[in-house]
Amino acid sequence: MTDAPRKYRTALEDSTRWQGFEFRPGDIVISAPSKCGTTWAQMICALLVFQTPDLPAPLTTLSPWLDMRIRPLSEVRDRLAAQRHRRFVKTHTPLDGLPTDSRVTYLALGRDPRDVARSLRHQGANLRRDVLRVLVGDPEAFPGEGMGPAGPAEERAYFLRWMDNDDDPVGNLDSLRGLVWQTSQAWTRRHRPNVVLLHYGDLIRDLEGEMRRLADRLAIDVPERLWPELVAAAGFDRMRTRSADRVPDEGLGIMRSTDRFFRSETSGGWRDVLTTDDLARYDERLAELAAPELVHWLHDGRLG
Repeated sequence: MTDAPRKYRTALEDSTRWQGFEFRPGDIVISAPSKCGTTWAQMICALLVFQTPDLPAPLTTLSPWLDMRIRPLSEVRDRLAAQRHRRFVKTHTPLDGLPTDSRVTYLALGRDPRDVARSLRHQGANLRRDVLRVLVGDPEAFPGEGMGPAGPAEERAYFLRWMDNDDDPVGNLDSLRGLVWQTSQAWTRRHRPNVVLLHYGDLIRDLEGEMRRLADRLAIDVPERLWPELVAAAGFDRMRTRSADRVPDEGLGIMRSTDRFFRSETSGGWRDVLTTDDLARYDERLAELAAPELVHWLHDGRLG
């Protein structure tokens, strides 16, 4: 007997919105912690499915975020039910919180946690919390009005809080503990034939190779002549030029700037912020939370 999916609920997301969702053969579910490349994976899937950079609709329309609470569930499900292309659905819910279906491919992503923390802080400063409170109907949600100054000292303080946060992941996945919990749900399932892992670092190092690997796992045949154009369209610079059609703003003014969503595809900026002692504490904390093999993959990717 299969265990019932674990329930995750945050101010923005509710995993129970997946209950009763009618999957189709070939559906793709993109599950990743925040700032691990979810939108990048959605774009890659769109390019593989439609095989053209000229997408027929904004990315959030083609690939709805099912468990985001700001739109009525009936509206999101109706949109998905009306789609006739191969569907690829976004979620930040870990795999143990999703219905399992052998006909579905679950695409999970990972990234160096130190880069995730920096990107989360940047995203937090770009969100309009007043808009989000109205959309979810909770005046107490999303406390604060931004992250304040973005100097090295503030970034370091944020990282240390994020690293030491011990909230239960069912209510807060935006911490080191939450990130490790979510990626571990994918890592322990990585040998299943319908679970595919991508790593942010691998996408940076070899975007074309990773896109070809994903196409193979999804059984999508891409004519050779199309590959250069599709790979170019999946690059950060190209996505940034169409940010209004690519980012999860939903046209609702959630973000102060859609251009700022695609901050940078480079990694390692934390080296300018964290001290040697900070990094030693981080290594100890990560070792407490994750198995050595998962730690290695989070930092380096390369499944082999």
